[in-house]
Amino acid sequence: MKIIKFGGKSLANGDGLKQVISILKNKHQSGEQVVVVLSARGDSTDRLENILELAKNGKSFSEEFRAFKEYQLDPCDNICLEEEFDLLERIFEGVQLLGDYSNKVKDKVLSQGELLSVKVVTILLKENGLKAELTDTRKLIITNKNHGDAQPFEAVSRKNIRDHFKKLEAGAIAVVTGFIASDQEGETTTLGRNGSNYTASLLANYLDAEEFQNYTHVNGIYTANPEWVHNAKKITHLSFQEANELANFGASILHAKTIVPLIEKNIPLRILNTFNPENEGTLISSENNGKGIKSINVINDVTLVNFEGQGLLGKVGIDARIFNSLSRENISVNIISQGSSERAIGFIIKTADAARAKETLEQEFESDIEKKDVHGITFNNEVVIISTVGQDLKTFHNAFYSLVKNDIEPILINNTLSGKNVCLVIHKKDLRKTVNVIHGEIFGISKRVNIAVFGKGLIGGTLIEQINESREKVLRRKNIDLNIFAISNSKKVLLNKDGISENWTADFDKKAINYGLEDIISYTKKHHLENLIAVDVTASEDFVYHYTDLIENGFDLVSANKIGNTIDYGFYKDLREQLRLNQKEYLYETNVGAGLPLIDTIKLLHLSGENITRIKGVFSGSLSYLFNTFSVEDISFSEVLENAISRGYTEPDPREDLCGNDVGRKLLILARELDLISEFGDISIHNLIPENLRNGEVTEFLSRIDELDDVYHEIKEKQESNHVLRYVGDLSGDLSREDGGLLEVKLESVPGDSALGQVKGSDSIFEIYTESYGEQPLVIQGAGAGAQVTARGVFGDILRLAEKNNK
Repeated sequence: MKIIKFGGKSLANGDGLKQVISILKNKHQSGEQVVVVLSARGDSTDRLENILELAKNGKSFSEEFRAFKEYQLDPCDNICLEEEFDLLERIFEGVQLLGDYSNKVKDKVLSQGELLSVKVVTILLKENGLKAELTDTRKLIITNKNHGDAQPFEAVSRKNIRDHFKKLEAGAIAVVTGFIASDQEGETTTLGRNGSNYTASLLANYLDAEEFQNYTHVNGIYTANPEWVHNAKKITHLSFQEANELANFGASILHAKTIVPLIEKNIPLRILNTFNPENEGTLISSENNGKGIKSINVINDVTLVNFEGQGLLGKVGIDARIFNSLSRENISVNIISQGSSERAIGFIIKTADAARAKETLEQEFESDIEKKDVHGITFNNEVVIISTVGQDLKTFHNAFYSLVKNDIEPILINNTLSGKNVCLVIHKKDLRKTVNVIHGEIFGISKRVNIAVFGKGLIGGTLIEQINESREKVLRRKNIDLNIFAISNSKKVLLNKDGISENWTADFDKKAINYGLEDIISYTKKHHLENLIAVDVTASEDFVYHYTDLIENGFDLVSANKIGNTIDYGFYKDLREQLRLNQKEYLYETNVGAGLPLIDTIKLLHLSGENITRIKGVFSGSLSYLFNTFSVEDISFSEVLENAISRGYTEPDPREDLCGNDVGRKLLILARELDLISEFGDISIHNLIPENLRNGEVTEFLSRIDELDDVYHEIKEKQESNHVLRYVGDLSGDLSREDGGLLEVKLESVPGDSALGQVKGSDSIFEIYTESYGEQPLVIQGAGAGAQVTARGVFGDILRLAEKNNK
């Protein structure tokens, strides 16, 4: 014999009921002998409790009750439930008249959910040609009078059940009410939390069942709630001891009292999915695989009590008074956090006990409150407990660090003496994000990094394509899931919490909406997105001033936009302070040298105490190509410039490159990396554009670029032999002083056989002079221009940031 139990979601109208009948029909046809235990269908229990509350508060309950009755009658055309409906209506009317109800009355009301459930399923089984016999456990399971959480008297309940099932007609399916029982006087009682599972477990014990199969709406027990964590993994097998551990720490499918009757008789429990009956589910048995388990469970309906009193400093016995007064009211305390001085104590209780706890504590400390020795006793219902079962505290630091990085601050934290279970009390609003963050850390399952790309132009579009092309490879090699959830231009944004598709350009045209930055921030909170990175591939100064908003709302930053590092020094320092306060990162390697590892190298040298004495080089890939080509080929300057424009090396208006401001900004960034207090106005910049061509429309300038030919032909001819032209940035002076830097951007003639002189194509080159290296500089050289190179550099920053936070 097998005990089969179906939960409320499995028994809901529609697909649920159809699946239940199909499963039972298949089991019967295959010759299995089964006893079926049922919960109330759908959300019937919640509906009944809601109607009870409406009646208690003197409100009209007729509409809610009508909807409840329609739901119960919907699956069957020929079923009569008037007896149950009449009883409920009389009770509701009486409660409305009295304005209150007892737990005894509540048990009588809630029990009707299970009674209606077994009636409906019994009729449906018969309509499908099966023998079915309704069994009301109020006649079999006898309990004490503790309404709402009654305890069975085992001897009499066991005898009743065994005697009843001996009389069961051969080949009939017993359809049994879960959750409900009766006391010795015949009054209806209920078995409390997980009551239907408890009923099934008792039947399995009393009837020496072969197996207890618990059908739910999921495929088994998971490492975390699969509705919240997209990569939660199913646990295929648990020992009873492990299952009991999970149950004690809040696993919603399990309850400790459900496990005990099964352990006594060594009866396996299998968690199965009504909607996927072919799945093998999770098996719970006496066997132990020796690997141990890890799971993240959530305990809801708890309240944080915070007890504070400066006047109690140095006094002893305060905690004893608190817990003794709660104990007298049979109020259990879960997690405790206490200062050594006893002036502040925080602890967790069930929300159902909060009102009584408040009353008893205020009575106990009435005189202390009057004397202001106790400043406050506060109750916070907006908290939950997250328990990580099987997790060593000694390795929990990674998860804790990730929580802090995601702006989640646990209110309380504790662990068991074994060190194998860690519990956190957090704000409800952070629940789903917290579960995802912890899950990614403790299971080593891929960590999702949620990316918002601001700017969908050439570099932004190239970056998006690169991420899409490399996503699977990064996931496989680094265990990091790069998820672009937002793409925006200056006016519209495309949002998808599960990630944009490969057809993102078409989706943007069809689905992008007008937005403000606050809309993207709200979207991340609504969908509990963790590990946020904002990528700025715009050239917008306005957007840079929103960096702080992003940082304060949980984003790390990656930027190809130089403006954030080159506007006024006050903003530059304030931004770093906000990064420090919020423990966020800001990476911008592509600000200087596109994809070259320049900024990281300079940061490392400077941080290590190395005295950098000079940085000089060709900072612009565009201008590098221009002068590398012009210096060695017999070609006009305007022709080289036109080639650079056609190759996409320059900005749409090439004067933005030729004016030298871009090189100046790069030089300023490097100066500030060395802690120099410098502003853009401190830079001496050689503007390559003659004054008569600096203003006007870009089209006019492009039509007149041949006017540059004579100017640069003359400069080229005046060089020494074997020299070439290079447009360089030069940071020199006493770089050990905050105000000691000399910043110059200029056109120089350098020997052709020098490091600068040998640069080819559009490469950039940087010479870093230090005290340790002496006259021999550290040279970094490579591609310095192009959307592919810059986008790849931005991608590298994203990966560095994601991998750093993944450790």
